[in-house]
Amino acid sequence: MKNKAYAVLAALACLLFASSAFADKPVEWQTNLQPAATGIMEEITWFEHYTLWFIIPITLFVLLLLIIVVVKFREGANPVPSKTSHNTAIEVIWTVGPVIVLLFLAIPSFQLLTAQLTPPANPDLTVKATGNQWYWSYEYEVGESPLSFDSLLMKEEDRAALGKEDKKEYPRLLAVDNEVVVPVGKTVRLLVTAADVIHAFAMPAFGVKIDAVPGRLNETWFKADREGLYYGQCSELCGKDHAYMPIAIRVVSQEKYDTWLAAAATNLGDANKALMASIEAAKTVDVAANAAQ
Repeated sequence: MKNKAYAVLAALACLLFASSAFADKPVEWQTNLQPAATGIMEEITWFEHYTLWFIIPITLFVLLLLIIVVVKFREGANPVPSKTSHNTAIEVIWTVGPVIVLLFLAIPSFQLLTAQLTPPANPDLTVKATGNQWYWSYEYEVGESPLSFDSLLMKEEDRAALGKEDKKEYPRLLAVDNEVVVPVGKTVRLLVTAADVIHAFAMPAFGVKIDAVPGRLNETWFKADREGLYYGQCSELCGKDHAYMPIAIRVVSQEKYDTWLAAAATNLGDANKALMASIEAAKTVDVAANAAQ
């Protein structure tokens, strides 16, 4: 009986947790980058840690030199300053040293930039994102009839109608009415442009950040390694409502994506609700299975 009671309590706790799932988004007092959801973001995270091995020692070394100069060469301790004007050894060191450090930083940096901006030859899906003042328009290049829709900041009064009342999963100022939906583990080619002024498409968990420029088509890519809901924002000052121009991408299984895509062709709102319902149902099944164990 006790085991059954524990199982019931565990199931209830898991259900409560599942209903308040955290999406990938900024969190309070965050000091690190968002958890990586793509291979590119994993490389970015590695590079950030790698650069700290140079930045921290150099900063501490310069601070130490400043302290020595302030203490040892102040007027009270050194009333007669040195008139030395040249020191060949020191000049060689402070020239060659930074060059070596910059080489250690530049080589992996260029490799990472190349990987970011060189899409695979045969992407599984192509999505075009167009920045507008102040929302995003998306176009899926699939089949003979491309799917297109607008994605706007979700208004608080629309939460119930959209089925997005969970503020942890659909946070204020980040949630949108229509998310971009892509399949997990598939290469997505992203074409980015703008209709009016310069915007920028940024998705931190994917390691994606690229300008949206009127009259120009920029290209990048991503391949999400895990399912979930991911949030980003426009990252180029684009007018008075720049802060209210979020980006939301939902990564789902190939089966769920195919079902959503077929339904979205006729009714996007119903397709989104059906997708959300299937995701919640899958969470419930997983929780029940774990509780039974």
